[in-house]
Amino acid sequence: MAHNQGQEPYQPSYDAPTTPFQRVEVSSSADQTMRVPMPPTAGPFRPPPAPPRRGLVGRLTASVGDVPIKLVYLIAAVVVTVLAVVLIFAVFSGDQPDATEPQRADLSAPAGPAPSSAADEVVLTPAPESLAFPVMPGKASKVVGKIVDKRTGITYPRLGKPWTAKSFPPFAIAQRAGKVALPHTMVASAPLPVAADKPSSLADYRDLAVRAARWSLRSQHPEGATVTWTGSQKLAVGKGWIVGFKVDYTFGGRRQSSQALAAVVDAGKAKPAMLLATIPESGKGHWRDLNSLVKGLRSS
Repeated sequence: MAHNQGQEPYQPSYDAPTTPFQRVEVSSSADQTMRVPMPPTAGPFRPPPAPPRRGLVGRLTASVGDVPIKLVYLIAAVVVTVLAVVLIFAVFSGDQPDATEPQRADLSAPAGPAPSSAADEVVLTPAPESLAFPVMPGKASKVVGKIVDKRTGITYPRLGKPWTAKSFPPFAIAQRAGKVALPHTMVASAPLPVAADKPSSLADYRDLAVRAARWSLRSQHPEGATVTWTGSQKLAVGKGWIVGFKVDYTFGGRRQSSQALAAVVDAGKAKPAMLLATIPESGKGHWRDLNSLVKGLRSS
């Protein structure tokens, strides 16, 4: 086809002046073939090494970051509280605090020295069927409340100073004054520690009160003690019997005496309840406390 006059001949786009690159003619000769070298290699392909395994502490430490901060504080507070409780028990476990209801123990063995055969064979005369308790000398201690012995089911006055509630096996509850030594100064309650049929009459309760008094000679008074009855009457409130008695004995090389009482009460338990009280003449200023016990003893 003929070109129009006055116009430049047609040029392909790669030859156009505006084309930024010039055409490069490559010879078809095999000697002119371009070889592109392969990049150097470091050897056969190896997968990246696995991350090092963490120990228990490392795993726990890594896990803490996933736990909410409030939960961390809560766990820390619980740990501190438990440690504080353990420390308190460790510090005070050896203390012997005053108690309204001290530890329980086997009543089959007396609290004092082992009795001799002579003490086992003590024979007491029957208590009178009726003998009013005398007003004892001394000044009565202030009554500061009630002892409620849940184990035996009886209630009786809680005495103020110098009396304190202390643990004194084999009794369920005991109030003590002065040194813990023969002859004892105490007011204590426990289930009746002697084998007996269930009482059915006041006479049965009176006989059991005498047996309780004899038991106290073995456990709370020096060997060779003798008894003189000072009172014998039924319980003021409820079913039971109280006997009062004077205990004479030789102790420390001289003749001494104590004032005491023994009560057996029906409290609706498998065994009747027993209340014992004894005060040696070294504490005769508190003998009047026996009158307070006689008036205040009852079943719960």
